[in-house]
Amino acid sequence: MQGVWTDEDTESVVFKMEGDSVYYPDSTSMPAYFKVIDDSLYLGNMASYLIVKHSEHLLWIKDHNGILVKLAKNVEDEDETVFEESKPQVLTADALNSDTVVYYKGRQYHLYVTVNPTKSKVVCRAVNEDGIEVENAYYDNIVHVSVFQSGQRLFTQNFNKQHYRQKLPDQFLKQSILNNMEFDGVDEHGFHFKASVCTPGSASCYQIDHVVSFDGKLSTQLLEY
Repeated sequence: MQGVWTDEDTESVVFKMEGDSVYYPDSTSMPAYFKVIDDSLYLGNMASYLIVKHSEHLLWIKDHNGILVKLAKNVEDEDETVFEESKPQVLTADALNSDTVVYYKGRQYHLYVTVNPTKSKVVCRAVNEDGIEVENAYYDNIVHVSVFQSGQRLFTQNFNKQHYRQKLPDQFLKQSILNNMEFDGVDEHGFHFKASVCTPGSASCYQIDHVVSFDGKLSTQLLEY
């Protein structure tokens, strides 16, 4: 199993087996342990593949959906440089800032929202373009929201994803990040801020509506999945 394995059809590098670890050529996928038990190849914590054919220079595997991945061991030295140039990194979002002026019933309000990355790491499983399940690491975010009226602070608070632990499933929360928070309008109830808690790299998101009343009280409601 040791060596660099490529896709038989495209000749693109899929992974490298070295010792008891598997390494991927992109900088977002984390290295993982691998093992072979009976007729199955296990990569990382969960992914398993049925070994259909295996020789010194050939490896055909099927995932649980029956998708066949045909791999060939490559002996070209230049393939090793792919791994030297793509050391795994944790994905970090850029800080986002918004400064909004709102008029309501003759009064002016200033709304500030700042999304900042933290050092809290979330590891998510995904399937890469070669059909191999990998683990990608992301940094979670913290969001600061402030509301001012004529220079007087009505509301200020920091939010992280744990703020929603009573509203969202535990398993989803473990593999998600607080993706964003944006101003979503004003009405007689107050100022609406819509938060998005998402699983990185997928379409799985919860939308949460925060309402800051004109006397600075906060209420929270789950909108949709």
